[in-house]
Amino acid sequence: MAIDELTGRQKAITDFRFGIIAELVYSNARGKDLAVLIAAKAARTYEIPFSRKKRITSSCIRKWLEAHRLGARDALVPKIRKDKGMSRSIGDTEKELILKLLEQKPLMDASSALRTLLREGRITGDISKSSLSRFIRSSGFDRASRTRVVAKDQVQRFSYEYPLECVQVDDMHSFLVSDHTGKLRKAILIAFLDDATRRVLYARFSFTENALEFERGILHILRSHGRPRRLYCDNGATFVSDQTKRILDTLGIPLIHSRPGMPKGRGKIERFFRTVRTQFEITLDPSSIRSIQDYDMRFRTWLESEYHRQPHSSLAGRTPLDAYLSGTSRIFRVDPTIDLDDVFCHEAERTVANDGTVSIRGVHYEIPSFLIGTKVKLRWNPHADLPSVFVHKDGNRYGPAPRTDSYSNARSRRIMAQDDPAQVAFRAGSDALGTPGDF
Repeated sequence: MAIDELTGRQKAITDFRFGIIAELVYSNARGKDLAVLIAAKAARTYEIPFSRKKRITSSCIRKWLEAHRLGARDALVPKIRKDKGMSRSIGDTEKELILKLLEQKPLMDASSALRTLLREGRITGDISKSSLSRFIRSSGFDRASRTRVVAKDQVQRFSYEYPLECVQVDDMHSFLVSDHTGKLRKAILIAFLDDATRRVLYARFSFTENALEFERGILHILRSHGRPRRLYCDNGATFVSDQTKRILDTLGIPLIHSRPGMPKGRGKIERFFRTVRTQFEITLDPSSIRSIQDYDMRFRTWLESEYHRQPHSSLAGRTPLDAYLSGTSRIFRVDPTIDLDDVFCHEAERTVANDGTVSIRGVHYEIPSFLIGTKVKLRWNPHADLPSVFVHKDGNRYGPAPRTDSYSNARSRRIMAQDDPAQVAFRAGSDALGTPGDF
């Protein structure tokens, strides 16, 4: 606090104190009469300078009155602590330990840091909460300041140099568009943006916002561009499917989620969506869009003919396409021995019902009847036009399993699990089983 401010504060407090006792100073009241006057003053409420208190105790008034009798008005001046704002009970070693821990974990509050150090035995003394608070404030290391630094650092660090080092993914809601039945439904854009070059690696308008759209984009990038080093997205349901996580784990691609409430890390794709709204959507008449396919075709035309060919300020004036092509030598290629169709299969466990069928998303499939009552693993590719379902049991694979024909199923012979599966045909007219494997 500046000296002039400190003097002004002292003067205001001194004037207030003298105003309270002035009547008593110039009064001849003594004994009980004085006690009555003091009690009357103590019963009132006041606007006390630099204090939230509203009342003054009788003992405090007596102390001021006695101080004035001994030293006149100067005795009422408040004394300012020389160590104001500084901790008087925390040693230098303890201060260093606390600040070092808060520097390592800036989101931790000071009380938690102190408890951690006490629990680890690195600090043994008793430090009051008020002393700790004064020390943190005086050191300029309060939590608000630490949090601002962390947020700033995160945004600054989140920048990559080469294509596919990091791919940001998000959804954007757009116009209402007619579906094949004529019903108006919201068009949703999913976009995969290369962090380093701002090139859109995959984008598609559809009526759905689910994990299959997310996987479709990943599969397209793997086949058309290469293997992303990491995917960065929010915590929406589209991006947290267990099936998708298993697929990405198989491919060795980390899926990183932004912290809830901190959208700054996804600023680049949010900026792209703003460009879509201000340079593409605004030029369209929603009533002229005939279908979701029409809308998606218009968007792709704009994306390739305009967005990818416009100089970008964050790319030193280069276009996203030029920036991407200049770094293609750094792209990790997909191992050609990997069967992507197999990797992107979904899996589920089911118990085969007594009628020799299992159900996946409301569709029933026929399973070899010797597996009735047993638990099997089903695998299918949801991205195929007509997904084939294969049955896995004890290391053997059976299939593809046909969709249930209720009429034929009612007349088929039931073979129980104890019967020899090598003599069982998958269905009437199919080849008999040989060695365990595919049908």
